[in-house]
Amino acid sequence: MASSIFNAPCTVPAVKGKNYFGLKPAVNNDLRFNVGKKTSIIGCPKRVFTVRASEKKDGPIKKLGLSDAECEAAVVAGNVPEAPPVPPRSAAPAGTPVVPSLPLSRRPRRNRKSPVMRASFQETSISPANFVYPLFIHEGEEDTPIGAMPGCYRLGWRHGLVEEVAKARDVGVNSIVLFPKVPDALKSSTGDEAYNDNGLVPRAIQLLKDKYPDLVIYTDVALDPYSSDGHDGIVREDGVIMNDETVYQLCKQAVSQARAGADVVSPSDMMDGRVGAIRKALDAEGFQHVSIMSYTAKYASSFYGPFREALESSPRFGDKKTYMVFFFLKCGKFYKHAALVLTFGFCLAW
Repeated sequence: MASSIFNAPCTVPAVKGKNYFGLKPAVNNDLRFNVGKKTSIIGCPKRVFTVRASEKKDGPIKKLGLSDAECEAAVVAGNVPEAPPVPPRSAAPAGTPVVPSLPLSRRPRRNRKSPVMRASFQETSISPANFVYPLFIHEGEEDTPIGAMPGCYRLGWRHGLVEEVAKARDVGVNSIVLFPKVPDALKSSTGDEAYNDNGLVPRAIQLLKDKYPDLVIYTDVALDPYSSDGHDGIVREDGVIMNDETVYQLCKQAVSQARAGADVVSPSDMMDGRVGAIRKALDAEGFQHVSIMSYTAKYASSFYGPFREALESSPRFGDKKTYMVFFFLKCGKFYKHAALVLTFGFCLAW
């Protein structure tokens, strides 16, 4: 049974229906954002939401009419779509002393750096600002249904993703977390595509930050979407997951995501020592302001099946019991409905 995500005035409401969950219409594909017009969806008045693109890119990006396979093949061949540039770092005022960064592993101010970050984590109040919207993305232009998650889609990063974020913001949800479906041809046993600065996730971050600078973007830090073995870590010949070597790769992945503009990196790999190592790596590259949301525990569970189908990242062999101990609602309607997450199951720290 589906129901509204929360009871609040809405402009693009959560639609009730047997085959639909979350914010994305499953039937009405004619939804448009029209300036100066008022429309309604299932009786709920809709206030116009204007997508504010940067001046240099006004309006939606035109589709090229390519299939998902053609989009992936183009990326694999090196013909990567252009993403907006990362904004330059703000300059310090004249006369500011040049000093080395303090060796601080904990900087609480990074979680208070902006009104939207403070609104996400303030206590004693639960509102749409506390939710984090999980979104699956892929290289294709069209939104692809996920069979194991009715009502959920892999969103085209240049079109469906931007539209879905616009609708989420319109109902007060201003935080998202990105999960990529990576082309098989870019996967490897060491997951090197995870830290490609021109990869799918960095490009999506840059595009979203270009259109919505105040959007809070979380990223998933783990190798399984990029691993040809489907595991969260590098697998030795005897099947053992190599902890420290994996952490090295995760640090490079987190830095790449931060460089693209991520506000919070979220390691879900469950390798020992990865949070502290990622913190040091981020600080060493000047990203002291980027937060880490660490999974506190992660159970090996069959409920991960739909999630792995969404990313096509199921283990090629074995299981993940040596490094997973946390159960999270990553299944069917719960993933978009119940798992528009508060920070349950997570520890926002470092």
